[in-house]
Amino acid sequence: MPLLPSDRRLPLLYAIILLDVVVGAAVGPVLPEFVRGLRQPQLWLSVGTGIFLGVQLFSAPLLGRLGDGYGRRPIFILSAVGTLLANALLLPVRAGLYFVNRVSDGLTNGMYATVRSAITDISRPEQLFRNLGIEGAIISLGFVLGPMASGLLLSALQVPPALQATYVVRLAVALAALNVLLSLWLPETHQQRSGVRGAELRAELMQAINPLTLWARLREKDAHAPGIRRIVLTQVALTLSTGYYFYFVPFLSAGPMRFDARQISYMFMFFGGLSIVLNYVFYTYLADRLDQRRAIIWLAALGVPVLAGYGLMGTSKIALYALVTADCLTLSLIQGLLEGRLARRTTEADRGEIFGLNQAFQSFASFSTALVFGGLSVLDLRLPWVWFALCLAAVAALAAKREE
Repeated sequence: MPLLPSDRRLPLLYAIILLDVVVGAAVGPVLPEFVRGLRQPQLWLSVGTGIFLGVQLFSAPLLGRLGDGYGRRPIFILSAVGTLLANALLLPVRAGLYFVNRVSDGLTNGMYATVRSAITDISRPEQLFRNLGIEGAIISLGFVLGPMASGLLLSALQVPPALQATYVVRLAVALAALNVLLSLWLPETHQQRSGVRGAELRAELMQAINPLTLWARLREKDAHAPGIRRIVLTQVALTLSTGYYFYFVPFLSAGPMRFDARQISYMFMFFGGLSIVLNYVFYTYLADRLDQRRAIIWLAALGVPVLAGYGLMGTSKIALYALVTADCLTLSLIQGLLEGRLARRTTEADRGEIFGLNQAFQSFASFSTALVFGGLSVLDLRLPWVWFALCLAAVAALAAKREE
């Protein structure tokens, strides 16, 4: 159904996405506090990230299928409540509760397959790339406002270091509660609902935890809409490379920079702010006029030395901010292009399922890359950047192969 001028669904979708990312980004700078007393804290941070992303391997296809059967709105409500409960688990600040939070939050964080399905539901074909691109800019905005909110809270209240994590988690809980209210207010976007039987859900769950079954389902979708499999594989490679988003916090806190929570917040504020502007300009004025496949090739190829550079910058803040600027101009623009290309190959009937499969493979890639960069970081904190650069090179290589 096309978006009407008076329709509040798209703005509400963007607001829900924004708050969800703000909640996660706000707690990011204080997460090292949860594992500070453990040996190899950067490894345990990576393990927590791997758990959070790994459980989405089966939750994303399941939520996508439920979204096709019962509508997108119930999935948004479920995810918002799950995020609220998961953040409440971070009180008090304990390592054990951090890992419980990672499992709990990951189970309902398959929402982004539903987000992309809902945006596609209500977007006119000529607006699809723009709307999905704005979604990427909104996510970047969340990465700005989350650390900004944490930094302002800690600075304004002069919170002592021992209490900083507690105050930030309380802020995240309050924002998560607000997102529950927004999700309840969201009208439905999916009109062709057919329900899902209990047996179908059990079969979906069993299929979702089996990567071979997921691959077979992806091949089946590709047979009906050629090109889907290649796009998903390219996104898998991109997800392997963008694992560096999760590595930034342990690298900046435990690496040569030795950033504290405020410095990490300021870096993400700059990163997100610049990314917002560039994503908005790119997807509003350029994305539809470009050969998207060639754009992906060039952006990925130019991003490879950027990722390698993060591992070589030492203690230079100038180098860090220069690399972040180059990052925003290259690889940070790729995700929306891939999502737009995938969205154009979906239908009203299977949109949630396809985006769910896509997120499941991305979750598997995120889990895998978290294990890899966690292990490499034990050997040398610079080694994960080599891994991320190689994975981005694979994105360029996959995009360069012409679709059959």
